[in-house]
Amino acid sequence: MTEIYAERGNRGKSRTKTYVIVLILALVVLPVSGVLGVSGYVGWNLTHPVHQLLDSDPGQIGLPYKDVVFSSRGDGVQLKGWLVTATASPKTVIIAHGYRKNRLQDDVPVMPIVASLQQQGWNVLLFDFRNSGESGGDLTSVGQYEVQDLLGAVDFVQSQPDLGQQIVLYGFSMGAATSLLAGSREPAVAAVIADSPFADLKTYLHKNLSVWTELPAIPFDQAFFLVVPSLTGLRAETVSPITEIPNLGGRPVLLIHGQADTDIPISNSEMLQAAYPQAQLLRIPGATHVKNYATDPELYGNIVSAFLGSL
Repeated sequence: MTEIYAERGNRGKSRTKTYVIVLILALVVLPVSGVLGVSGYVGWNLTHPVHQLLDSDPGQIGLPYKDVVFSSRGDGVQLKGWLVTATASPKTVIIAHGYRKNRLQDDVPVMPIVASLQQQGWNVLLFDFRNSGESGGDLTSVGQYEVQDLLGAVDFVQSQPDLGQQIVLYGFSMGAATSLLAGSREPAVAAVIADSPFADLKTYLHKNLSVWTELPAIPFDQAFFLVVPSLTGLRAETVSPITEIPNLGGRPVLLIHGQADTDIPISNSEMLQAAYPQAQLLRIPGATHVKNYATDPELYGNIVSAFLGSL
């Protein structure tokens, strides 16, 4: 009888131990699963943003333009844009917009800049990156694939004999970083203007991801880096302007950055200039993210005009 009671006691202890283990696992696994799930959901939304619709065109400010369609270099994603033409000019500026924006880049605003470029004798190609505006594609990669789109824009300009004698890339935020990448990879690019670029996407996200996710950095940032690459195939380490900018090989670069930019701090442009001492850096006091032109349009316009005039 004593042995029976002892056996029952041992079974009870075993069950209690099992329950404790299960409880501990639940307390650990469920929160981790929740963090991973939220990070995956937010990451998916960030890489699949809703397209911002076009609500105006260059004709509304009296600029001559035509609709154009061309393909991304490499994977052939269809891209749509506008070509604003100058009179008998072989020179073209290609505008590269920022994350979650479209070719209008209305937060700059870009259209007054386009009008000024056209008056100075530059054709201007504005287009929507993949998964933006009216272009095809269903994934926004913050430069990894957008660089192929921008190189496709270069190919399009070069295919037009009267446009491609001199090509300048001019980007904002994500488009600025992408312009530095494309210019570094494509010898046909004569110069780059980069307004508010990041220097290295992986480093930037490790410091600033919560700006975009609106989630606490701990524990969601690390979960984001674990989940999002497996969901999307994106690799932040492949988007590194600071690594590639030396490949511009002496070609002119104008960096523009607001000193009050908290989305992408000015230290990013300072690091890029350190990596490529030939680059000019225009600092705009008081300007927040991509608000450099809006903050001081006269200084901004004069520096950009002088830079283009020196090519």
